[in-house]
Amino acid sequence: MRDRYRAHRTEDRHVKKEEHMLPANSCDCHVHIYGPFDRFPPFSEGRFSPTRETPVEALFALWDSIGIARGVIVHALGAGPDNEVTLDALRRHPKKLRGIALVKADISDRRLDELTDAGFKGVRINLLRQDGKPVSSGGMSLDDLVALAPRLAERNWHAQLWIETGDLKELAPTLEKLPLTYVIDHMGRTMADKGVAYPGFRDFCERLRMGRYWCKLSGADRNTRTGTPFADTEPFMKALVAANPDRLVWGSDWPHVGHQPETVPTEADLLGLFHKCVPDEAVRKKILVDNPAELYGF
Repeated sequence: MRDRYRAHRTEDRHVKKEEHMLPANSCDCHVHIYGPFDRFPPFSEGRFSPTRETPVEALFALWDSIGIARGVIVHALGAGPDNEVTLDALRRHPKKLRGIALVKADISDRRLDELTDAGFKGVRINLLRQDGKPVSSGGMSLDDLVALAPRLAERNWHAQLWIETGDLKELAPTLEKLPLTYVIDHMGRTMADKGVAYPGFRDFCERLRMGRYWCKLSGADRNTRTGTPFADTEPFMKALVAANPDRLVWGSDWPHVGHQPETVPTEADLLGLFHKCVPDEAVRKKILVDNPAELYGF
């Protein structure tokens, strides 16, 4: 079925392997899949609801076009609240994929073990706010995380947080009482016009140096104020690399749900930004290959 998507995805994303050569076993650590809808119906999640099917075969066609060998599916609420589409993909491609789940505190040990055996490595909690209000009211809550933390730690799972760095600074004392490692989405989701001197971002860079936190070099298209090629996000990515390259991974955030058609980024633009901010080949390999292998157990 992958061939069905290959020509469409390569042309659509304007990507060629030759543009930004990636090392062998490069990993895309942040993607979502949706559908096929006849098997895995979409779930309403406001502006983050999927408008078209983007199944795992379409993902693999894209990866083939840019030189990605493996990756991490972050289960999205818009793909359904039960993790089934991601579970199905992991079971069919155990060497190529890992997963991040959406769960609640009442999940059974049996179900946690089932997800663990399939290759899930953590949970995602959406704590992002806009204008003081949560972006999403669904999915996993902070209370769920606190209640689940011991059981997650037993299975060597981590907590992936979609949170702005200013809010993370406030929550850190609570989070650091839990026996968990944290992965922060989208460069800390700090809007670029706040600048790298923003106290929340500076605090996060310090925490990144401590080693308990990881960060995804993703989401430049969501943090930018100036648009493609996301030049205003360069100082943030460079600051994170300077803080601790051993705790960074890269992600495309494909298929970029929530964007307007005119703002959807191409993977060529995202990889171009990454190569510009990380010019050292050895550091790029660390972020694309070695760090994901450590964090996700490839």
